[in-house]
Formats: sequence, C-alpha cells, structure tokens
Amino acid sequence: MSQEPDTLGLMGLTRPSSLSPSSISTFTSCPLSFRFAYIDRLPQPPSPWTVKGTLVHRALELLHNRPPSDRDLGAALADLATAGAELAGEPEMALLGLSAEEEAAFSADAEALVRRYFELEDPSTVRAIGLELKLRARLHDEPGAPELRGVIDRLELDAAGELVITDYKTGSVPREHNEQSRLTGVRLYALLCERVFGRRPARVQLLYLSEPVAIIATPSEQSVRGSARKATALWSAVERACDRDDFRPHPSRLCDFCAFRAYCPAFGGDPAAAEELRRAVAPAGPAPGAEPRPYALPEPSGAARPALPVAGA
Repeated sequence: MSQEPDTLGLMGLTRPSSLSPSSISTFTSCPLSFRFAYIDRLPQPPSPWTVKGTLVHRALELLHNRPPSDRDLGAALADLATAGAELAGEPEMALLGLSAEEEAAFSADAEALVRRYFELEDPSTVRAIGLELKLRARLHDEPGAPELRGVIDRLELDAAGELVITDYKTGSVPREHNEQSRLTGVRLYALLCERVFGRRPARVQLLYLSEPVAIIATPSEQSVRGSARKATALWSAVERACDRDDFRPHPSRLCDFCAFRAYCPAFGGDPAAAEELRRAVAPAGPAPGAEPRPYALPEPSGAARPALPVAGA
C-alpha cells in the first residue's frame, strides 16, 4: 500500500510518501520544521521528556500484554523496570547526559506517571485488541489519494463490543480552549480505523498521566469526514511547498523545544547550512515522509496481535 516518493525537478523537493498525525501537526505548526524533520530527515537529538514518554508508553504496552488479572500496580512497576532496562542499552539514553541526580529524578517522574495511570482506569477491565498498532490507509478512494499512517497506542473493545482508541499523553494537560486541537490526532486514528476495519470507533480518549485527566470524544461521521478533508487539503499544501521549495518558519512558543533552531532564519540561522548534514544522513536514511524516531525499542514478546473481532461476537 506504500506510495513511492514523487521526485520532482531540480527546483523542487522530493515529496513525502505519506502523512501521519504527527507530521500533520508539525506542518500546521511550522512548515520549515516539517521540511527538516520529514523531507530532509535531519537527526533530532533526544530530550528527557520524549525519552520519558517512550519509556512510559513501553511500560504500559508491556502491562497490557499481561493477562487482565495480572495488571496491577506491582506488575506495572516491574514492566517499567523492564522498559528501563531496554532503554538503558540505547545510545539516546547516553546522549541525554544525565547526572546521577538527574537520572534519579527522571526515573521518579516516570514512576509517578505510571502510578497516576491507575487513577484513570482499572487496566484489568481493558479488552485490548491492538497495542502500538500500526495502520496505513488511503485518505479516499480517488486515484492519487495520499496515504495516512499512524501508530495507535491502544485499540480496544468496550462492554458493547465497540471500538475505543486510547492515546497516552505524558505531557501537560491542554487548556480547555486547546482541547479540540489535541483531539485532531485521535480523530485521524478514527479515520484510519474506519478505512482499515470498516468500523468507526465509538470513542477516542486522551489519557493525560501528569494530572491525571482524561479527554474523551465521540467521533461522528461529520468529524471523521472533516478530518479527511483537512488532511487532504494539507497534503495539497505540502505538495505545493515541495514544488516551490517554499517551507517558511512559523515562530511560536514551540520554538523553545525545536531541534532545528540553528538552521532557522527566525533565529538567525540559514536553512542552507542544513544541506551538508542532510547529505551526510540521506544515504542511510528512510524515505522522505517516514516518521522520525530517535530510536526503536524491541518488539513485545508473546502472542501475535489478535485479529479485530466483530462487534457482539
């Protein structure tokens, strides 16, 4: 189902082969950052908050691979230790350069996030049918339709046999007027489920482990169709930007966390200075548009992911 990148002339850039909720968010926030991350594939140094998020996601994945009766706090903390051992062997952990005191605080924060998860739900009641579930589908059935891809933290069935999408968040809870924008990603996951499985999820939920707070929404036909239209329009904007080699910066508070400030003209940088780095990483790098991952943890052990059951079965 993958689409070959569309390589343009000398004045254009290679178009990405697909979009994801993360890349859509990046392009919306800052087109230049999108270019650096998803087209040039510039390496991004790890940060404590992203590594901590990966660690906690992995621990919860391991927890939900256990039988329901075994999913208690003790098991979750053991799974956090397992995830930490996996992560310790990755170079990105060393690149963080944490002191002993900082590493202790890092571990304590991760443990606090796992403990707060139990304030949001009882994991023994969750009927997960997909963990870290990778999905790909065309946005529509017309020729040349862009491909959407995503990784769903957890896909489950509720008591009525309906699909539920759960996305774990380890960052801060958004203010009320920003909640809808934070739901954009899971609405795209709902679109993916509908395209792949032929069923629209009955509920999507963001579980913020830092408070803890749950933000829940019910996807409608209108919201899913609207997500498809917006993603298609954004794809057209990406194509135009590639054709014209025109990716402009959009300064915001997110710039404080951006790995590409050294190349950004908004901060006195020169995008052309990234060309040497791009050429250095391009031969071994993935195709343009692939999701940037600072590192990959091992696949979970155990049984293969079950097929999607039929509601009511």
